[in-house]
Amino acid sequence: MAKVIAVTNQKGGVGKTTTCSALCGGLSAMGYKVLAVDLDPQGNLSFSLGVEVEDNFTIYDVMKGNCDIGDAIISGETCDVVPSNILLSGLELEMTGVGREYVLREQLGDVAKKYDYIILDTPPALSVLTINAYTASDELVIPMLCEILSLQGIAQLKQTIFAVKRYYNKALCVRGILLNKYNPRYTLTKEVEELAELIAQQLDTSIFKTKIGACVSIAEAPAHGESVITYSPKCRATVEYKAFIKELIAPHEKKAKPKKNGAK
Repeated sequence: MAKVIAVTNQKGGVGKTTTCSALCGGLSAMGYKVLAVDLDPQGNLSFSLGVEVEDNFTIYDVMKGNCDIGDAIISGETCDVVPSNILLSGLELEMTGVGREYVLREQLGDVAKKYDYIILDTPPALSVLTINAYTASDELVIPMLCEILSLQGIAQLKQTIFAVKRYYNKALCVRGILLNKYNPRYTLTKEVEELAELIAQQLDTSIFKTKIGACVSIAEAPAHGESVITYSPKCRATVEYKAFIKELIAPHEKKAKPKKNGAK
């Protein structure tokens, strides 16, 4: 059964999509069968993984009940992907029925046995999509920059996480906070890191030991439809993301044996 991991922060520009792409690329390279689900109306994860959305069902169709999630899966070079498009931005007003918080979890249940990991890229907003992602997930990864505004985003996210754990998903675990564009030479970096430690304690989690530094390859990779791990295998960011992935999956790596690529 797949481990479902949502990458989330209501603040935009903190590296959610980059982290998702790196997770998909890194886990796939390790031999795990991975499904990426793009829950952001901007569709950046779909683009970053080189998936064409034209004439294909998207996560919007899945959430609206127009198709099952299996019908929306595209086999990409990195991993399988459920793509997104701009139609998803209107879902908040369109989904008003009872049980709308559980739609994604029910759909993922139909395909979870085919994968080792399902990675969810969430929108930079607290919406019905975010609630669905949290309800469907086993773990949350919260990327952030060492900036005050990024820190505020996590503080605001805290109440949503607590609410979901209380009402929809008691087993939800905040796996950790990932520091992106990390530069230990800056005084602000250390100050924000100390404050982030306090918030992490409130969320019953911690900051990942691995930090991701700024790297031009991270910005270049999406234009080639690749994760930074496959685009630039020897760059510093790739080394750091590989270390992060090992840290992330260490607790359950022994419990789930990798499926061979293409396994159903």
